[in-house]
Amino acid sequence: MSELPETFKPRPYQAAAIQALIDGWKTTHTRLAVVLPTGAGKTVVFSNLIRAHLATLAAAGERALVIAHREELLLQAAAKIRAVCPDLKVGIVKAEKNEHHDVDVIVASIQTLAVERRRQAIGRIGLIIVDECHHAAADSYQEVLEHFGAWRGVPTAGFTATMTRSDGGLADVWHEVAYTLDILDMISDGYLCNVRGKRVTVDGLNLDDVKTRNGDLQEGQLGQALEDSGAAKVIAEAYLEHAADRPGVVFTPTVATAQTVADAFNAAGIRAAAVWGDMPRDERAKTLEDYRSGDLQVLTNCMVLTEGFDAPHTSCIVIARPTKSAGLYCQMVGRGLRLHEGKRDALVLDVMGASTRHKLASIVDLTGRDLAALKEDQSLLDAAEDAVREQEAKEKRAALAKLEFEDIDLFNNSKARWLRTDSGTWFIPLGSEMFLFLVRDEAGLYRVRRWDSGLGIRPPAPDPAWPLSEAMAWTEIHARRLAPALMSRSARWRSSAPSPKQLAFCRHQGITVPRGSTAGDVSDLQAIRLVSSTLFRATAVPVAA
Repeated sequence: MSELPETFKPRPYQAAAIQALIDGWKTTHTRLAVVLPTGAGKTVVFSNLIRAHLATLAAAGERALVIAHREELLLQAAAKIRAVCPDLKVGIVKAEKNEHHDVDVIVASIQTLAVERRRQAIGRIGLIIVDECHHAAADSYQEVLEHFGAWRGVPTAGFTATMTRSDGGLADVWHEVAYTLDILDMISDGYLCNVRGKRVTVDGLNLDDVKTRNGDLQEGQLGQALEDSGAAKVIAEAYLEHAADRPGVVFTPTVATAQTVADAFNAAGIRAAAVWGDMPRDERAKTLEDYRSGDLQVLTNCMVLTEGFDAPHTSCIVIARPTKSAGLYCQMVGRGLRLHEGKRDALVLDVMGASTRHKLASIVDLTGRDLAALKEDQSLLDAAEDAVREQEAKEKRAALAKLEFEDIDLFNNSKARWLRTDSGTWFIPLGSEMFLFLVRDEAGLYRVRRWDSGLGIRPPAPDPAWPLSEAMAWTEIHARRLAPALMSRSARWRSSAPSPKQLAFCRHQGITVPRGSTAGDVSDLQAIRLVSSTLFRATAVPVAA
């Protein structure tokens, strides 16, 4: 084989997906799936997978078979395989095309292979690849896969952006998902653009009256509800407000809704056109090309652009087809996440009614991570980072709560004058010129430190790490030796009235002295202020609570 062009060399995650399939096929599991977000380059993955299998296929006199269900997917797959493996002969089997003789790779439509005589004519298949493999639970797929040996040990790989199907059955086809990558990882690593969302509320839209079918809102009723509510005009106005400079794709539930929304966009001064499944092929190709070239700013469609549509400059997705399906939502939004020169992010406009009993999919469903609903204008990456910070804070609060209970119990039972800084560090004050304090290491053990005005912070020699109770005992012994009258809670001076000098110091420092405070109480307030500021300034010293 010739040297692989740099453009088509697999990225690290693509190489990992290929290796996961190869390793998985060494087990008894031969039907394996790969789940990659839209824009991750699944055709590059399976093209390189074919390349990696060439020696094995050639030795057995076998070929690779790629199965897809739409013409655009077939043409994309064939073009990518030819680019990645220019030495291979790639043939297409679809309708009148029957290019399976004397080729190395066959790219075929499931509709054609469902015809028995067409699949019977194709032999010597040693590798099967299924594009958009979430469709594979259908009877037609299972019949075709069984014919070509997927249930008899022929290595079979399925690729999809979302392993969901409303009527189930995928577990009967795929042994397991060999490799998956979360969309947040793709965004963080710079392979997809970040995404944020806005709600477009249509006051007259009542989704509660829309029935569900196969777990999702019924398209016809949903389309009628959108039409009756005047949603098209609201969507066009929202687009002008939030995405006037963005090329975008609008997903709608029916052809009529797609056409109505396109009309509303044109009336608002935004060049738009609709595409749908039964549209004449040449007309649809011309419309798609007009969008890619910039002659159209917006495409509206009736669910024909969820798969196989590639226009990386798309930076706005309008979900005018509210859905309960996270998989469908991911497919729609995924059309806008590819990187493109000058594209800063992707904006999702979620169309919804004023309220609904339905739990609709939203941007947080793009990821498998547990995220709260996004704030207005918050990006998915920011929400994920907030979630990480909140989880870390939650774990820290839980750990500190447990530690604090232990600390308070130990320190409050001590006869020594233990106080705590503003940041939570325990210390014993020994006058204005000296104090002892504890620092906690990563293992949860404690070390004793001494501060005095002349030498700053000093460790003892040796400097052992102790459990808390032993570290306390060691500190109290040394405090008693250094300043016995100042380290004790029960020292007689503490119960007297505060001196004028103490009160003047507190006024100067802005320290509030509660009514009825004793000299000992005020001394503690002064010590906490002094030690807190001293340790705060000593930034080079790790001080842990």
